[in-house]
Amino acid sequence: MIRNRRAKIVATVGPASASPFMLRNLFNAGVDTFRLNFSHGEHDIHALTISAIRKLEQDVGAPIGILQDLQGPKIRLGRIKGGSRNLDRHEKVCFLPSETVEDETCVPLPHPEIFAAIEPGHRLFIDDGRVRLKVTGKKAGQIEAEVLEGGKVSDRKGVNLPDCVLDLPVLTEKDRTDLEFGLAHGVDWVALSFVQKATDLDEITAIIDGRAGLISKIEKPSALEDIEGIVDKSDAIMIARGDLGVEIPPEDVPARQKEIIALCRRTCRPVIVATQMLESMVTSPTPTRAEASDVATAIYDGADAVMLSAESATGDFPKEAVEVMARIIRSTEGHTFYEAAMAASREECLSDADAIADTGATLACALNAACITAYSMSGLTGLRVSARRPKLPLVVMTRDLSVARRMALVWGARSVLESSAVDYDSMVETAKSECRRLLSPSENEKMVVLSGVPFGQIGSTNNIRVATLR
Repeated sequence: MIRNRRAKIVATVGPASASPFMLRNLFNAGVDTFRLNFSHGEHDIHALTISAIRKLEQDVGAPIGILQDLQGPKIRLGRIKGGSRNLDRHEKVCFLPSETVEDETCVPLPHPEIFAAIEPGHRLFIDDGRVRLKVTGKKAGQIEAEVLEGGKVSDRKGVNLPDCVLDLPVLTEKDRTDLEFGLAHGVDWVALSFVQKATDLDEITAIIDGRAGLISKIEKPSALEDIEGIVDKSDAIMIARGDLGVEIPPEDVPARQKEIIALCRRTCRPVIVATQMLESMVTSPTPTRAEASDVATAIYDGADAVMLSAESATGDFPKEAVEVMARIIRSTEGHTFYEAAMAASREECLSDADAIADTGATLACALNAACITAYSMSGLTGLRVSARRPKLPLVVMTRDLSVARRMALVWGARSVLESSAVDYDSMVETAKSECRRLLSPSENEKMVVLSGVPFGQIGSTNNIRVATLR
């Protein structure tokens, strides 16, 4: 299916969208990659969903991406005596490192690593920041804090600690089990939650061992301090604005979003903007004007993809949410400011491979070619051309199905699975055929082909050819 837009849509699968019928509806409405949230659902349910997506992929004849999102280490309160309690502003509260406490004046926080890392002056947020405290003292087995913003807290509510780096396992036992399941079932991307520093990625990179792309979720202030190292070790980035917007001031999120997107484009890493993009559409068939503007801002920033969470997983209008997202993208990309924004933000070439991609894209645009075709065994040439954000269609030809599926997350890329080319000349002829099939160009239009000589070797892209479509 041809999408009349360049930015991609990621939609989370859940009870509202997991049936084969709804998956097909969402794909037809515009979904390019489906996200499976492993914070919820059993393996047998996820297996059925993966099977249904692969069946859909066969039916429509187009690669579809599957993103496995690991839960990561969750920090939560223990069980409060009576189930809940109110914390009043300026109240003094003590936290104890246990699952339950008998003292009604204390709050259970069963995470010893917090007690080792936290210091006076650090902030402690509960329930997505609705309740906020500041640590005033610390002694063996106890944290003392003052309530800055009060409210009701209850059993197992989430806790955010924006001011300290915790010595937490990067992969929990649940994550390891889920990861093994996901890789065995052929997921295309794995998203790692709560990344704090670049070295957090070493273990999971070794486990994945090239079987899927690794996405780092940026949702901790500490990750922002090591963002270049994290991007360098990742295959893609997700700006998870939920937890990030709790742990840093909300007014800082837009600028951080722009910075991360620019860095990802400079380093040819796909970047997803996520969380609360069309939140009101969980219960409403139409978005707010502010939400439409938020999605458009991510597109103007140059994001590869925007993501739906609860809107498509548990909302009342999952198909409508995808349709609205697609319409906003098309409208934004069709505006005169968009092309100017992409041109103004085009990054400098950091390598010879970047220079070849940039030259090919520039030449194709100067010729007003029908398309740019990148023949790529690994997908890297497609990523490099995409990072230039050319105004022409980008066709990525590969003989690796996993690469074709990952391209479903990449800005502007239309992936084609190809296995018939045996040499350079037959590859060019195949590229012409695919361009005619996908785009129906006029006779004698030009196309620009990027590939490698010798043909078929990974990392050998060194050739730019202008071909005439006859």
